[in-house]
Amino acid sequence: MKPALIVVGADKGGVGKTTVSRALLDYLAARNVLTRAFDTEYPRGTLKRFYPAVTDVVDVTSTADQMKMLDTLTSAGQKVTVVDVRAGQLATTLKALRDIGFLDGVRNGDFSFVLLHVLGSSIASLDEISETAPFVNDASYFLVKNFINDTQFFEWDPQTYASYFRKVRHAGEITIPKLNEMAYEQVELAAMPFASFIGDQKTDGQPSPHSFVLRGYARTWMRQVSAEFDRIGLLGLIDGKDFSKAEQRDDRFGEQY
Repeated sequence: MKPALIVVGADKGGVGKTTVSRALLDYLAARNVLTRAFDTEYPRGTLKRFYPAVTDVVDVTSTADQMKMLDTLTSAGQKVTVVDVRAGQLATTLKALRDIGFLDGVRNGDFSFVLLHVLGSSIASLDEISETAPFVNDASYFLVKNFINDTQFFEWDPQTYASYFRKVRHAGEITIPKLNEMAYEQVELAAMPFASFIGDQKTDGQPSPHSFVLRGYARTWMRQVSAEFDRIGLLGLIDGKDFSKAEQRDDRFGEQY
């Protein structure tokens, strides 16, 4: 399996990038894919709060931290690297990957590269598609509609919607449904992975202290998100194998895929 880099980002803030990264890490962990993560919300970090054991906080504009992330892609014990890009730095990060020569390596087959571009509902968010288009020809590129609220994502204006998406005809689409607000709030307060919140027991074997109802909402949401990742064949994209849905089982989320 060649090293895989998954970048989750957007230049617009408030579109739920870290939520997508968290769901992604849970999805990969449930399928026993060894993964490490880099949180570019420097110096505070947001993703690291939920996944401290596998996440380092880095400054994506720092050459030393770029070396920390990319020079170790091949040597790291985890062959999948997830980078949660802070707001305003997606285009900068993609330009750096081009200038470093990483995109050439993807083109040559040395690395797998998946870009999850999280969109908001504003024109400013859609304008980012034009900025990223020059960098994604060799990436597995997905436009992610994350329903963190009740936005309609321009379906009300098909011409506007299509004019932007036409710029990246090879892009796929992922839909992340809205999670119940109270369930989301409780996971935030608990500062734990969604999979841990969903679990019936704590690590010491005691019953979960969290609401049965809220855990149920989170479990259903995670099933839906996992189904989207399965639908696009994410596991195949990162390691070049075919995964039959009939052979995949995620006991933590209680659903056969």
